[in-house]
Amino acid sequence: MGYILYSLTLSSLILATALYLTRNRWNHLVPIPNYIYTRLPSSFANDIESGFTSTDFDLSTNVAAGDSRAGLDQQAKQEVQKIMKSRRVGFDEARRIYTEARFARNNIGPDGLPRDPKFVSFS
Repeated sequence: MGYILYSLTLSSLILATALYLTRNRWNHLVPIPNYIYTRLPSSFANDIESGFTSTDFDLSTNVAAGDSRAGLDQQAKQEVQKIMKSRRVGFDEARRIYTEARFARNNIGPDGLPRDPKFVSFS
């Protein structure tokens, strides 16, 4: 039993060393997205600089009013940025895609009405 454990440990160590020494040859084959290592902004001014604003979603009024909040939601910014990079769309379109996906996860239709069959609306 000891010989098997010793052999496996030694083989793993040799394999790890070989992979480490040859990482320049195979490292480009590992799919690592670029958006993982980008820092997300933490204020409205930085959000504007990073492209998280548009004419329909204007953050300049927040900056002009001296808003001291931390900016947009970090998780939502990360998701929107991922959509912008992967689908090559602008901020408004990425925000729409993100919102519709979030609606779908919460069982809400694209028109904003719940998909619950028991839902009753008086309008």
